[in-house]
Amino acid sequence: MPGIIGKKVGMTSIYSAEGKALPCTVIEAGPCVVTQVKTQDRDGYDAVQLGFGDRKEKNTPNALKGHFKKANTSPKSKLVEFKGFDNLNLGDNVNVDLFEEGEFVSVVGTSKGKGFQGVVKRHGFAGVGQATHGQHNRLRAPGSIGACSYPARVFKGMRMAGQMGNKRIVMENLVVLKVLADRNLIVVKGSIPGSKGSTVTIVK
Repeated sequence: MPGIIGKKVGMTSIYSAEGKALPCTVIEAGPCVVTQVKTQDRDGYDAVQLGFGDRKEKNTPNALKGHFKKANTSPKSKLVEFKGFDNLNLGDNVNVDLFEEGEFVSVVGTSKGKGFQGVVKRHGFAGVGQATHGQHNRLRAPGSIGACSYPARVFKGMRMAGQMGNKRIVMENLVVLKVLADRNLIVVKGSIPGSKGSTVTIVK
């Protein structure tokens, strides 16, 4: 599906026609440059590679410098492939006017990393039956994690302490509330993954 690369600016709220406050996220989307056009004959599938965000020349490998030079553009920090585009050539720009107000989009991003967390914060554990009497130091403990001699191992997916966050998250069916083409901004209803300034992908 066609889409665009953007940067999360932050959250705000706007009022609907009925006077209801709607939480929304502002995304700076594009302009993106077509850095590669893949075809069925040469690559086995049809797709368009878009580049977003400037990258320092000194931090760009020589192979990528030649890749961007073919598209006659400066080095880009983020490259993403999209399918569904028609009639795009190398070096063309894709802007936020690709979207219309009222349509539904999906936003892909990386959630905030929260490091190594315990079972209370990670899974919502709340002690042993909410008891307070006779449960010394057990209110934040995970409890039993498996049987003994059989199966003699811990099953995958067991809710335990571990790394929390920093995962690829897809938020589907978000409504486009506003498209500000002159400022390359798109406003979608609800929240999207990632911190302010993080890179996201918006797909139709």
